[in-house]
Amino acid sequence: MKFDVQGKTILLTGASDGIGKALAIFLIGQGARLAVHYHTNGVSAESIVARCSNGSETFRADLSDEKEVSDLFTNVVARFKRIDTMVLNAGVFLPHSVNGGTVEWFQTWKRTMAVNLDAVGLLTKLGIDHFKTLGRGRLIYLGSRAVFRGETEAYLAYAASKGGITALARSVARSFGKDGIVAMVLAPGFTRTAMAEAFIADHGEETLLNEIALKELTEPEDLAPLLCLMCSGAMDHATGATIDMNAGSHIR
Repeated sequence: MKFDVQGKTILLTGASDGIGKALAIFLIGQGARLAVHYHTNGVSAESIVARCSNGSETFRADLSDEKEVSDLFTNVVARFKRIDTMVLNAGVFLPHSVNGGTVEWFQTWKRTMAVNLDAVGLLTKLGIDHFKTLGRGRLIYLGSRAVFRGETEAYLAYAASKGGITALARSVARSFGKDGIVAMVLAPGFTRTAMAEAFIADHGEETLLNEIALKELTEPEDLAPLLCLMCSGAMDHATGATIDMNAGSHIR
């Protein structure tokens, strides 16, 4: 199946590893021109771009830094002249049990919010302004099952940040549809990434398999076709929707 993202310019944050890398590889393979954002893993980001000579490029930014977030958007527009879709995938999943000290707990809360919500909010504002000049655009957010099922006590900030993203996407969809701007959320459950492997090492894979309805854990590549369909415009009338993809671990 060919998805119609040929020639579309897509800014994908957190594209060098995990879910973001799988999404980037799939989108480039379908012909999209990608702004591949990364923070520390430039080697991986460059390897993604090297797969296709369609003008895709890498862009580095620390999303906990407000200026670097703004510069990222400015640099992508300056290079490509336009952005058709932003996929706001980058995020951190940092434990901060309430059994620890309050100062350290709140530091992790602020770090999580800075990357997972503040940067997303700023990129959303910049995206809305840009899309209004074009008369159309898409904002696709990577949410989480945690918004609807809740998280464990060690990840309160993560769950709260993803809840904020979900409310933001719905509000953008309602407020800017007449400007040609659509917004949707793709909400995965537990997905096999480097972060997941650390959890598996501590708790065992069987613990996670017992949570889901299928026989195997979700892989990052499982999310890519649906995300690409969302980028193509074929799902624009689902604006405001959250699409669950959690292997049946939480069914609403």
